[in-house]
Amino acid sequence: MEPMDIVGKAKDDASLPKATMTKIIKEMLPPDVRVARDAQDLIIECCVEFINLLSSESNEVCNREEKRTIAPEHVLKALEVLGFGDYIEEVHAAYEQHKLETMQDGVKGGKWSNGAEMTEEEAVAEQQRMFAEARARMNGGATILKQPDSDPTPES
Repeated sequence: MEPMDIVGKAKDDASLPKATMTKIIKEMLPPDVRVARDAQDLIIECCVEFINLLSSESNEVCNREEKRTIAPEHVLKALEVLGFGDYIEEVHAAYEQHKLETMQDGVKGGKWSNGAEMTEEEAVAEQQRMFAEARARMNGGATILKQPDSDPTPES
């Protein structure tokens, strides 16, 4: 028998981050409405179940088309098959917005960008510095910072 957690699910079952879900739930309600902890747990469990159901049906749609990778079109078709056709337009719009935002993030340099452009030489020097730090940590915890030859000024 598998160990159970407080909501009756096996510990190996997937879940959603409770704090994030609680925040989403509270943002959707008027400020004067409170939600009991049991109700929050139930909503989170429903979300997990919905994700499982949608993933499973998306996989079925994908398999019927003899594809190996679930694409957004498969998810939209699964929503229709499951009786959520009224939401497809809104979901598609959210997906298009997500694509635009991630495309803009890529143009800006992604999540690792600090807004400043780096030359190829600077990027290679930074990569070598990071590799050196990682090697030093692996080989005894000491960090030796080696400055690139092109910039003799020490970092603060």
